[in-house]
Amino acid sequence: MAEKKDYYEVLGVSKSATDEEIKKAYRSLAKKYHPDLNKDNPEEAAAKFKEVSEAYEVLKDPEKKAKYDRFGHAAFDQTAGGYGGGTYSGGFSGFDVDLGDIFGNIFGGGFSGTQRRNGPVRGADINKQVTVSFTEAAFGCKKKVEVYKSETCSSCHGSGAKAGTSAETCQSCHGTGQIRSTMGGFFSSVRTCDVCGGSGKVIKTPCETCRGRGFVRKTETVEVSIPAGIDYGQTFAVPGKGECGQRGGSAGDLLITVIIAPDPIYKRKGFDVYIEKHISITEAALGASLKVPTIHGDVEFSVPEGTQSNALFRLKDKGIRRLNGVGNGDEYVTIIVDTPKNLTKEQKAKLLEFAEMTGDKNYAGIKKEKWHWKK
Repeated sequence: MAEKKDYYEVLGVSKSATDEEIKKAYRSLAKKYHPDLNKDNPEEAAAKFKEVSEAYEVLKDPEKKAKYDRFGHAAFDQTAGGYGGGTYSGGFSGFDVDLGDIFGNIFGGGFSGTQRRNGPVRGADINKQVTVSFTEAAFGCKKKVEVYKSETCSSCHGSGAKAGTSAETCQSCHGTGQIRSTMGGFFSSVRTCDVCGGSGKVIKTPCETCRGRGFVRKTETVEVSIPAGIDYGQTFAVPGKGECGQRGGSAGDLLITVIIAPDPIYKRKGFDVYIEKHISITEAALGASLKVPTIHGDVEFSVPEGTQSNALFRLKDKGIRRLNGVGNGDEYVTIIVDTPKNLTKEQKAKLLEFAEMTGDKNYAGIKKEKWHWKK
């Protein structure tokens, strides 16, 4: 059996891609490989379409995506032992067998099986994009981000129960969050308790603020520090600023992806900065001392005589500070020699004299005898 491709590669996105980027990539590929739009090779298109749809089905779901990031395809491969959780069905007279229960008791854990939901649950991460300028990315800055997220209810402190009351142990599952049935005296089937939803607790008098959920939705303004030297598309985490946890679980993180706005002067490759400097034909021929802009301020720069257009010069340590804090990149200056336009008769005559002195007769559209400059 052919090995499955990485789901991120199938959709052509990075592991740090946002939900919107994943959705956009899927829509583009689904349209490209839809069998109805590929009459010439429908079988190959159908296979590609199925592959793209399978990848999107996993990556669009936060829970499935988290399992895939941790275990890969094995998370959903029942024949590989079911790392992703759930029960094994078939092979034992049609009974559903909780592999986590059987192998966990023998080996002391390692098989997830049907997960209990009455323990602490970490909150989900939140993805946000922040746009900064070229220099803000180079030197670092602070940005305020509006985040709409869940927060632990201050009235019930996350219990979901009205003040003065508490959640009671579920009588249906006796607080385990699971209903277990023994079959044939050997195998057991396990399912989530329908009464408490797997929490093991039942709220008789819910909190009026959060209506028994244990959390409320609010918009928080979070100030984030953009690290100096960060590049376009890189992501960093602000710990604890994601969705709140449940049943005492820690909050998720706020994941910030940096977008750098185009700059009219500077371009970037890694930690090096690239600019273009325009000079006149006389400056190129005779040499000149110029001021060149850098992100650290203008510097004096000497153009040697005879400089050709597109010549490249390096200004050491005038680039972007490296993220590890060790030194700066360099700035590279590309010289662009500007050819003069709208010359006067005198200027053209002088150029003709220069052309004769250098033996250059390859100028077109001008008759020498037409120009007579009197001193």
